[in-house]
This record gives sequence, structure tokens and C-alpha cells, in this order.
Amino acid sequence: MHDLVIRGGTVVDGSGGAPRTADVAIDGDTIAAVGRVRETGRREIDADGLLVLPGWVDLHTHYDGQATWDVELAPSAWHGVTTTIFGNCSVGFAPVRPGSEDFLISLMEGVEDIPGSALAEGIPFGWESFPDYLDVLESKRHPLDIGAYVPHGPLRFFVMGDRGADHKERPTPEEIREMGRLAVEGIRAGAFGFSTSRTVKHRAADGRPTPSLSAADSELLGVAQAMGEAGVGVIQANSDFKTPEEWTLLRRMAEISGRPLTFSLIQVDHAPDGWRTLLENVEKANAAGLHVRAQVGSRPIGIMLGLTVTFHPFRGHETFREIQALPLAEQVGRLRDPDVRKRLLAERPTGPFADFMSGVMKRIWELGDPPNYEPAPEDSLLARAEREGEDVYALSLDLLLTDEGRTLLYHPFENYSEGDLEAVREMMASPFTVSGLSDGGAHVATICDASFPTTLLTHWARDRRRGEKLPLEFVVHTQTRATAELMGLLDRGLVAPGLRADLNVVDFEALQLRPPELIRDLPAGGQRLLQAVDGYRHTIAGGVETYQDGQWTGATPGGLLRGPRPAPKA
Repeated sequence: MHDLVIRGGTVVDGSGGAPRTADVAIDGDTIAAVGRVRETGRREIDADGLLVLPGWVDLHTHYDGQATWDVELAPSAWHGVTTTIFGNCSVGFAPVRPGSEDFLISLMEGVEDIPGSALAEGIPFGWESFPDYLDVLESKRHPLDIGAYVPHGPLRFFVMGDRGADHKERPTPEEIREMGRLAVEGIRAGAFGFSTSRTVKHRAADGRPTPSLSAADSELLGVAQAMGEAGVGVIQANSDFKTPEEWTLLRRMAEISGRPLTFSLIQVDHAPDGWRTLLENVEKANAAGLHVRAQVGSRPIGIMLGLTVTFHPFRGHETFREIQALPLAEQVGRLRDPDVRKRLLAERPTGPFADFMSGVMKRIWELGDPPNYEPAPEDSLLARAEREGEDVYALSLDLLLTDEGRTLLYHPFENYSEGDLEAVREMMASPFTVSGLSDGGAHVATICDASFPTTLLTHWARDRRRGEKLPLEFVVHTQTRATAELMGLLDRGLVAPGLRADLNVVDFEALQLRPPELIRDLPAGGQRLLQAVDGYRHTIAGGVETYQDGQWTGATPGGLLRGPRPAPKA
């Protein structure tokens, strides 16, 4: 008798192969059989009419702090994620010298928009080295497995002290060797690799650029060389790629280390075809024997705007400043007052925020319910206002005041230069890309993208109307076996005998994202956007059901992964 048998589902096994009807038997934390299973199970799930998929393997999240205080790790756990990797983009909380915790909190707050007060109250600091931090993570249990990179920012600050945050300073050769030694020490203790950031978008809460932004080639190549000599780890990078030299540097890191390299591939408005050049470079690197995979988000990178979140069109208006401290209901009441409305709409902000908002208002949509992540240009607020002979700010105010002030507007600022997702489809279709960039746990009051894995199914395999879809078996593969293999997790990402029993049983037709909601549940009363979903009937991690019909069972079979896992023996 098996512990669990999932009967008669449509198995999309993660290999990229065609869907097929099959039973899946589980014993302990392992898949025992896939096909016609004659033995009964102590428990059985009728999956007739449902999809049976591997659990999602999400490589780009930021639960570095949250994993130390929060068991559930929502919202990723709600969306069928059974393995997640954080420490991306050069930010994290180890190594750390006693007394320098505030700098790492400020860095995470600025780069990833996680309230510093929540981090300060929630994180039980007490470690110093990266191995010590991993020991703390290992003492925690979660519904999903977790893993981490050694982040460049804390590493640099640990070795160089205050000089590490000064972009005029350069590490000595001895300090570079020490960074390499500590990176390898962390990886050998169980980290999955080393992460760095090379983008001007990443700044600490005080406005200073992330420490790794101006790191010289010698520093990054020194760490890569140490990883190569040890033969361990993956290199993760985020860059603006404003010059050809930036790609040359990352390729040299891959060459010197001999290790896998992964980075974010994004369409940006100032160079809307730049991603094509990068993808060509990735293809050439792989043809030369390197292991390089670009990570692609499944929809635009976009911010939410509303009265309850960080940004909205009237944030810089003097009239709004007069009422912004009021409770939401009182704000709504005042904004509905004709005199207040007239005064508000007559104003325009000045300075940097005005420039930012001017660009936003040219490309902003009502998010809708269900959310629409590929909205048509003719449905933008600007286009609607022009058709109706109305001011776009007046229209946005009308919308923001619906649902008692909880309505959200949507501004896609990357991956949407042409007003559709054709560029994203082409990126995803490459054999040298994987799905990623969900940023789960981060950008908590501006961006709500932890649901990226669900968008793969709903938008790309079922709902898309403004262009070609992608095959169901392909989109499953790109965030299960493809992501698992990149991290060396060869024990998961497939529905196959001998592999870890991480599975999602999904009602494909009923699968539907809900609009994001602002919830105040972080430490110190911090708030965050969370996005629920309908249609995940069962999520199973390590053979244990963690979610049933969207509700957490309370089970915590997941824990810290200390590095790659070999494939099971045949």
C-alpha cells in the first residue's frame, strides 16, 4: 500500500513532454510510481479533470529576513512554489559584523522595498558568518524548501567595513582574496552561489547605490576565480547592461569560474531591442561551452498605484499632503468633496516625482478583477480620457475612489515597450532562458509579482488573446525541471519515480488570480501587497499536503537546502 495515490490526473511532468493521463503514487517524500498504479493508497486524491504538475522551483525571491521569523512564506507558498532561492541581487543579512546590522537593513529596505522597521523587529540577529546564518535558517521549518546565495553587498561591507559602501574606495588584493574565501566558505556550508548587482536602480534607503554597483573587474573576477578553484556555486547577477563591457565582465566571470551564470533579462524602454543582443550573447556563450541561463519574468514588471500603497498620481500634491495622515475612509470622504477635488486636480507636483509621474500617466491602466497583465494601449487611462474629453488625472481619481479607496491602478514599466508581451514570449521561447524574477517577499507595497508562476499557466497556456500562447508542457518545464537543473537540484522538478514528491494538483479551468490586497501583517505593523489565487486544489511538498483548496494545512515539511542535490539512483 502506498502512502498517497493521485488518481487519473493529466500529468505534465516537467520534462517538456506531452501531457498524459496517469496515476502518481507517493511513499514517504518520494514519488514511487507514475502510470497505472494498481495498489491502493492510505489516502487517495481523485485528479480526474485536473492537472498534476511538479512543484514550482522559484529562483529569484527575497525571503532572506522573512524566513527567519515567518513560517508560511506567503505569498509564494500560495502559488504552488515548493522550492525557493533567495539572497539574489547582492542583498541579504550575512555575513554581518555586530553593530553593522542597520546598514544591511537599510540596503534591503532601499533595494527591495521591505520596511526597515519590519526587518529590524522581525530578524533575530545573532549570527556573524554566512554558515552561522544558514544554521539559523536550518532551525526553521516551512511549507516549502529554501536556499540562499552569498550576497555581494554584505560580503563587501563585512570585509571592507565602512569603505565597502564608499564607491570611491577599492578593495586591496588581500581583501579581494578574503571576499573569495568567504564566498566559498558560505557555498561549501550550503549556499547555492554568489549574487551581485550592477544596476543603478538598486539603492539603500538613504539613497546610496548598492555597494557592488561600482565594484571593479578585479573584485568580481577574484570572487569568480575562488569559486572556480573550489568548483562550487552559481553566479547570479543583475545589471543595466548599459555598455558592452558589462556583458564581457559577466562572461569572463563564467569563463574564469567554470560555474553556471544566471542573470535577469528584461526589456527596457530606453533600449527596447537590447534584450535581443543580450540573448545572442547568451547563445554564443553556451555554444562556447559555458553554462549561462537568463531569467525571464512571465509578465511586465509593473508597479501598483493606489491610495493604500506607496505610489499614486496625487502623492506629490499639496492638497493630498494635507489629508494623507487620515484613515483611508476619511481620505476618501475628503477626496469626494467637490471643493477638495477641484483644488487637487488644479495642482501639479514639481521636481523628480513630477517627472516620474508624468511618465507613469502615459502608460497606466485599471488593473481589473481578474487582473489583466497584457492590457491593450487603447484601454489605458490616457487613451480613455482622450476619447471622453476628460483629464487623465480626473479619471484616475474617479477610479481610485471606487471600492472605498482600495482600487489599484497598474503601470508596467519594463517588458512592455510595445504595449504587449511579444518580447516576453520570444525571451521565454529561448532554450537558454528559464522563468524567474518573481521577487517574492520584496517590493511589498509597490510590486506584487510573486504570482509569476501562476501567470505562466493562466496567461501563457490558457488565456492569452493578444498574440500566440505557449504550450502547456513548455511553460511547466521552464519553472520546474529547467530551474531545478540550473541550481543543481536534480532530485526535483519532474513527476518521475525516485524524485522528491513535490507536486501541484491544479484545476486548470478554475485557476484564477485575484487582485492584490494590502495586508498589515509584517512585524512592527508593516503592510504588504498579497495576491491570492483560486484553483490550486492540492500542493504537496516532500510527500506532505501543505495546501488544500488555497488553505494552508499547517504542515511544514520544508527546510533549508544546503546546496545541490544529486539525481536519485536508478
